[in-house]
Amino acid sequence: MNSNYFKEYLILKGLSNASVLGHLATLKRFNSWLESENIETLQVSYTDLLAYVKTLQNNGVKQRTVQLYINTLNHYFTFLQNEAQVIDSNPATNIKVKGIKRMHLYDLFTEDELTKIYQNYQSKGLTGERNKNILGLMVYQGLHSGELAALTPTDLKLREGKISVPGGRKSNARDLELKSFQIIDLQDYIYTTRNQILAQTNKQSNQLFVSTGTGNKLNNALQKLMKTVQKQNGRIKSGKQIRASVITNWLKQYNLRKAQYMAGHRYVSSTEKYQIGNLEDLQSDIEKYHPVG
Repeated sequence: MNSNYFKEYLILKGLSNASVLGHLATLKRFNSWLESENIETLQVSYTDLLAYVKTLQNNGVKQRTVQLYINTLNHYFTFLQNEAQVIDSNPATNIKVKGIKRMHLYDLFTEDELTKIYQNYQSKGLTGERNKNILGLMVYQGLHSGELAALTPTDLKLREGKISVPGGRKSNARDLELKSFQIIDLQDYIYTTRNQILAQTNKQSNQLFVSTGTGNKLNNALQKLMKTVQKQNGRIKSGKQIRASVITNWLKQYNLRKAQYMAGHRYVSSTEKYQIGNLEDLQSDIEKYHPVG
C-alpha cells in the first residue's frame, strides 16, 4: 500500500506535520522488519506484532517508545481496514505495553446521558441557579474546575452565543458555542443571581461564578455540586469523568484538530489519548486488552 495514501489519511485526521512525519518514519521501520521476516503487510497477525514488540524490547527500545510505535501501527491498520478496505481486522487493537502510565479509563457518558445529567439537576435558590450554569459549562463545553474558577463576566459573549475560555498554564484559550438555553440562563445569572449573591455576601469579585461562603475560592462550591449530581446518578465519579466524556464525544463528531481546539489542549497528543474512548468495549474490564510485557 502506497504510504502517500496513509499520509493523506493522517493529514485528514488533523495531525500536525511533525506527527505525520513521525508516523511515516515508524511505519518505514516496521516495513523493514516485515521484509526481514518475509511477512506480507496484509497478512500481519496479532502474533506477528507481539514478535515485533519483543524485537524492539530486545534491541533496547524504551517501553514508552514501543507504545508510540504500536500507536502508529494502530493508525495504519485502521487505515487499511476502514479506508483502504483491504484487511478484515486491526491486529494492533489489543496490544498495550506494560509499564506505561495511562490515562484513567473512565466510565464514559454519551451525549444523551450528559444531557440527562444536566436536565435532572434540581436547582434551588441562588446557589442552585449558579450551579446549574456551572454544570452546563461542564456538560456542553467540557470546562474543568480551573477554567470555571478563572472565568469573568466579560468572557461571556452572549450576543454572539459564545464563551471565551481564557488560556492557562497547561491550556489554550478558545471560543466555544453556547446552547440557546445556556444563553438565556447565563443572562439571568449575570444580571440577577450573581448580583444577589454579591449583595448577600458583601463581596466584590471579578469571578463569573461567586462563592456563597466567606471565601472567594470556588473549590468548595464545585465539590458540593459534584456530591449533589452523584446522588442523582451513581455512575458519576468526578468532574474529570464528565470532561473525558465530552472530549470523547467530540472526537466522534469532529476531526482531531477541532477536538483539540475545543478541549484547549496545547498538544494534539493530549487529545489523541481520548480516542480510545471510541472503542466499543472501553467500559469493559481493562484486562481484556491483554497487556504485553
